[in-house]
Amino acid sequence: MARRMQFKRFLWLALLLVIGFGGLSYRLFELQVLRHEELKVKAQNNTEIELLIEARRGDIVDVKGDLLATSTPVKRVCADPSLIGTNWPDVVRVIAPLLEESEAKLQQSLTPRTRLNKDGGLALVKHVVLKNKVDLKTWEKIETQMKALKVASLDKAVLKQSERDTLASVRMSIYAQDDQIRVYPRKKLAAHVLGFVNSEEKLVEDQPVNELAGKEGIEFTFNKYLAGSRGWRVTERDRKKRELVAMREQDVEPRNGLNVALTIDSMIQHITESALADAMEKYSPISASAIVVRPKTGEILAMATLPNYDPNRAGSATADERRNRIISDQGEPGSTFKIVVVSGALNESVVRPTDKFDCEHGEFFYAGRRLHDHGSHGLLSVEEIITKSSNIGAAKIGIKLGEQSLYDYIRDFGFGKRTGIPLQGEIAGTLHPVSNWTKVSIAQIPMGHGIAVTRIQSAMAMAALANKGVLMRPMLVDRLEDEDHRIFAKYSPVRVRQVVTEETAQKMVKALKTVVTSEGTASKAALEHYRVAGKTGTAQKVENGIYVRKYLSSFAGFFPADAPEVCISVVLDEPRAGGAGSYYGGATAAPIFKEIAEKTASYLNIRPEDDLQNTLPETPLVSENRPSTRIPDEGRNP
Repeated sequence: MARRMQFKRFLWLALLLVIGFGGLSYRLFELQVLRHEELKVKAQNNTEIELLIEARRGDIVDVKGDLLATSTPVKRVCADPSLIGTNWPDVVRVIAPLLEESEAKLQQSLTPRTRLNKDGGLALVKHVVLKNKVDLKTWEKIETQMKALKVASLDKAVLKQSERDTLASVRMSIYAQDDQIRVYPRKKLAAHVLGFVNSEEKLVEDQPVNELAGKEGIEFTFNKYLAGSRGWRVTERDRKKRELVAMREQDVEPRNGLNVALTIDSMIQHITESALADAMEKYSPISASAIVVRPKTGEILAMATLPNYDPNRAGSATADERRNRIISDQGEPGSTFKIVVVSGALNESVVRPTDKFDCEHGEFFYAGRRLHDHGSHGLLSVEEIITKSSNIGAAKIGIKLGEQSLYDYIRDFGFGKRTGIPLQGEIAGTLHPVSNWTKVSIAQIPMGHGIAVTRIQSAMAMAALANKGVLMRPMLVDRLEDEDHRIFAKYSPVRVRQVVTEETAQKMVKALKTVVTSEGTASKAALEHYRVAGKTGTAQKVENGIYVRKYLSSFAGFFPADAPEVCISVVLDEPRAGGAGSYYGGATAAPIFKEIAEKTASYLNIRPEDDLQNTLPETPLVSENRPSTRIPDEGRNP
């Protein structure tokens, strides 16, 4: 009987062992075979980490390599609240003064909490950002303080192993990620060309990543070159989250962003902005803009508009301050537009420079409308129409040229379409097809009315005449370089088209030189050592479809006139300084041109014209013509 009981017990024990080993075997089979891939991923998630390494954003420099925008390394201070537990008061006490943050704010960030993971379950929050843009010296101090951190609950002479592990975890709970901050060392200089960046946080492979993204200017249009490509590192960590360097599987270095070298010259940009600042103080306009261009290549040496802003603090600037009016604003060009109709007529041999037109002594009726000149002019040659800036003379040349030919030359000079300058926000202006013109359009458009243009378009049109009739695309970027200054890409000047023949351009230059004399409308633009060719403009502004007594005053010119090195265009929006006629382009914009031109010529060492004897007397300014219409329903914007 006893043996039978023992045998039963043995059987039961054997059965239990078989069941136990069977269950264990199945469990091992399940873990090693059926759930191998799933558990492998979980194991890797516990030990393997993939670190994303941000690329350094490239610099923006001027044509000589002087720094305009750069990236400075900083740290993003982060924490793992799950490692801190209830010991956050000790951590807050140490880091709050260094981060210059309130203890209450840090306490909220460091208090352990949970979140929903992608599977819908609860998971501990193991990553919070405490502060961005922390300089390297501050981070070094934080590291030192955390390594020496004392935890009140563990402040004993002898600690158990578990307590030592807890202390180590708390000390390692604060860590940093590499980051960078964009710096503009010249502050407001060329702000509208450079633009600015924003720091944007994205999730890349479930990792929070901060990256700089260009928002305006060159920072935006060349963002993909400046940004570079991030690298990554696949490695393993121990239970204290320390990297096991020997276990690195992949280590791909980031490709830093390329440097963008502009055609802008910082010195000429400074000269231009200083001259505009003087104009803002003297004439109190809404805005003042200027462009300095090399006519032969289309290279922009300076592009400035005031008011401007500091890209280092772009968030505090208004949209009006950030707007690049040179490419985004349009308005009637006024008398500077006469170069288009006269060039076209000369090029088509419709007129000759010596041909005479009756300017009707200042009042001309056409298509039921009355057109005006400011002065009373009788017979004027084509050249004198440019010299005196006669509206009626330009209108009669336009009528002789014809609607379609005038339209074609307007398009060929680059109006009604974007110039292609590599900046965000350029508009095309307003040029309606001939089929939409009114009967009076053929007379008004030659005077610069009934059409809207941008300031960059006007500058490049004048530069085309300086360049023997060849229109160039405005060039703002000279080259792309890597961090070792090896050239990645070199940009070349782009010829758009031959607008008029070289002979026609020479005739126009001869006429435009007379503008900058005592007989013309821009004697205040004359230079002592160089002949200047140019054209003034005073365009009456339109509000609600009606001309009002507000003006866009301008002067565009180039020098030396017969071998142009530099073309400069200046525009003032509503100059308001006192004095009769003080809003005219010849009275306001021309002196700014002179200031920029004199200093630029000296800086570039442009050789003076030896045979020039400038003996211009101080004569009263020859007033440029007012806009042609005074009847409320005339001259409405199309």
